[in-house]
Amino acid sequence: MDLLEGSADEEPALDVALPHALLGLVAERRRGPVLRSYRPQPTVAFGRRDTFLPGFERAVAAARQRAFTPVVRGAGGRAAAYDPGCLVFDEVMPAEDSMAGIQARFADEAELQAAALRRLGVDARVGPVPGEYCPGEFSVNARGQTKLIGAAQRIVRGGWLLSTVVVVDPAGDLRGALEDVYAELGLEWDPATTGAVADEVPGVSVDDVREAILAQYAERAPLTPRPLAAEELAAANDLVGRYRV
Repeated sequence: MDLLEGSADEEPALDVALPHALLGLVAERRRGPVLRSYRPQPTVAFGRRDTFLPGFERAVAAARQRAFTPVVRGAGGRAAAYDPGCLVFDEVMPAEDSMAGIQARFADEAELQAAALRRLGVDARVGPVPGEYCPGEFSVNARGQTKLIGAAQRIVRGGWLLSTVVVVDPAGDLRGALEDVYAELGLEWDPATTGAVADEVPGVSVDDVREAILAQYAERAPLTPRPLAAEELAAANDLVGRYRV
């Protein structure tokens, strides 16, 4: 599996567009399987459903007020916030029947990443936390109390994309951004469910978590680092307008 690391161009919308561009290339068999890992800029990624809510424009303004760039992501879910203290992993795979095994993929990915966090000393478990932001059946949590990792999936003919965000040690005010955004969207949640890996294991770094998770992926399939290709960046630029707000 190819391993791509780093931001596409320091623009949040382009970083969101890139895995969808890769998905198109993989589904057309112009690329093999790809795993991408990067540290994002301060971003609030809204789900498509959020854009239809009456408070969406106010939520966008609230995100910007907190110095988080708003984007609309292509995979499902509700609004999520992340920043350079987080890690994003995009797994892009070809599949003859991409609709088959959707739930199993969520479960497998969550368990892989939870296992990596357990190696670092986190009491990491798979399952939702009542009141969590961007709720999901296969969130990775700490002690059953705070959310650490959320996932979203996109399916196309010939392939699938599974994206996850790991909150390690947020440098900005993720909770504050989420509080303001969710208030404007009119969505209920419990801010106390917002967690971070460094809250569970003081001193752990983003690089520590990155290495632990990549080691888990490498046990599944060898990872071959390579740079982002010009064709891939061009394909992402063609799509970026869909994800800008």
